[in-house]
Amino acid sequence: MRNYGRLWLLLALSCASPAFASELMVLSIGDGDTIRVTSPSGAGKTTVRLACIDAPENSQMLGIDARQALQADLPIGTEVGLRIKATDRYGRTVAEILKGTTNINQTLVAAGAAFVYWQYIEGCDRETYSRLENEARLKSLGVWAVPGGIQRPWDYRRGRKSGSSSNNPSNSSSKL
Repeated sequence: MRNYGRLWLLLALSCASPAFASELMVLSIGDGDTIRVTSPSGAGKTTVRLACIDAPENSQMLGIDARQALQADLPIGTEVGLRIKATDRYGRTVAEILKGTTNINQTLVAAGAAFVYWQYIEGCDRETYSRLENEARLKSLGVWAVPGGIQRPWDYRRGRKSGSSSNNPSNSSSKL
């Protein structure tokens, strides 16, 4: 019984601070901000939502481009590390993805393949994400290349739930 107490204590302590998981392999890319990873042995599979960013949905303008950008950065079988931030309401691990020393979440923002998700920026390097997004916007990269802009993914999802989705940024209540 005493060993179980120590186990629970270790689990509680590990959950109290940001965790890092390494030596994981990319199994699949769901969309521009979701991947599935496994351990090298293939024993455990985890869905990972990329922290602090929000890419256009697959059904949204530039959604397929965002997915392809993530696929190009993380081909199937790529070894990655996770800087784990949380677990979301869908049970996904929310994390920054590291390929070597490269932060893939930041790479996607820098390329204009994703927006900074300001509502969920806590735990990430706010200044770096802000700088990368501003540089992508000034260079008119990716989502910033569309004249008039595109609807933010968080507003697009909200519109789909209410039955009125559109790519019109004027319908967006959260312009950046």
